[in-house]
Amino acid sequence: MTKPLKIDFVSDVSCPWCVVGLGGLEAALERVGDLVDAQIHFQPFELNPNMAPEGENIVEHVGRKYGATREQSDANRQAIRDRAAAVGFTMATDENSRIYNTFDAHRLLHWAGEIGDQAALKKALFEAYFTDNQDPSDHETLVRAAMKAGLDPHEAHEVLTSGRYAQEVRQAEHAWQAAGISSVPAVVINDRYLISGGQPAEYFEQALRQIAAEA
Repeated sequence: MTKPLKIDFVSDVSCPWCVVGLGGLEAALERVGDLVDAQIHFQPFELNPNMAPEGENIVEHVGRKYGATREQSDANRQAIRDRAAAVGFTMATDENSRIYNTFDAHRLLHWAGEIGDQAALKKALFEAYFTDNQDPSDHETLVRAAMKAGLDPHEAHEVLTSGRYAQEVRQAEHAWQAAGISSVPAVVINDRYLISGGQPAEYFEQALRQIAAEA
């Protein structure tokens, strides 16, 4: 019998391991087939909520935030590129890439969750930032991503310029932080099971089968 699963995917559009984790989760869902009926809800988390409007160079940012050397930063990006490629995603960040604020991207995702396909917009935002090296805080970039996801670009523009859903996104961010989420991706299933990090498909598949068996 097919088991319904509610999946909250807590993540940021500038989180490379979230790309890997989503790819692993989706591959696992394909593998388990009709064992589960999963509804994925993308939840907001900002890695850099206080980032300046102009952003920051990725190497300088990683060095300042995590103490990583340029060589360590290069090695980490290569490892992430390899893991992303394994789930069919092209990660094109380099030493000249920048980190940006993503709050408006989360507002747009909240809107997409109310009227359409969040997953399509999430993937379009990942591609805009990681593959095309575009600024996810720029409204034109966000509108193009919405259009690519099959959403109304005029309504997307209205959402962004009006400030809609700011309160809802803040409340959701605070709620997940209060629930103990301090790093992403965090995959919460049926409000009970937590899977952390950019796990491979095999890991997600095993977890999904076990959760379905217990449901």
